[in-house]
Amino acid sequence: MAINLQKGQRENINSPRFTIGLGWDTNESSTGQGFDLDASVFVLGENKKLLSDGHFIFYNNLSSPDGAVVHTGDNLTGDGDGDDEQVNVDLGKIDNNASEICLVVTIHDAEVRKQNFGQVRNSFIRIFDTNTNQEILKYELDEDFSIETAVEFGRIYKRNNEWKFEAVGMGMKGGLQDYLNKYN
Repeated sequence: MAINLQKGQRENINSPRFTIGLGWDTNESSTGQGFDLDASVFVLGENKKLLSDGHFIFYNNLSSPDGAVVHTGDNLTGDGDGDDEQVNVDLGKIDNNASEICLVVTIHDAEVRKQNFGQVRNSFIRIFDTNTNQEILKYELDEDFSIETAVEFGRIYKRNNEWKFEAVGMGMKGGLQDYLNKYN
């Protein structure tokens, strides 16, 4: 049975191969424009910086150089139930220098479209075992991000050779560029 996490809560990930599912629904927007939310992954070293440009995984770079982190593709609408985007992780392949995997969701062209995460609801991140499809944990964002255009849903980090997940739920209003500045 999956563990439902609260913001700041941490939980061990005992499965070496797992899938990260990210999901959301959008409110009816007065902007008249559709929403395009994008999942991005930052594979970081001990210094909290990207191991390389190739360790920034998003819709234009779907795989880390070691093949340990693979984005399954961009969902342009977020329509339907369940996961809107997924990322497969194989910790057996991950670069030895990797100590953290940050999971960020941003709104594409948010400024132009006058959109923010206050117009997004039912946001969640979940992790399930790739082999068994057994859900390991889930974190539902229940905050109202009225000005933020990017949210770090969670992070997976290595401590004492064990991988753990932390429910973060922290937003930024500068979009993806804020995270690129932070981790580059």
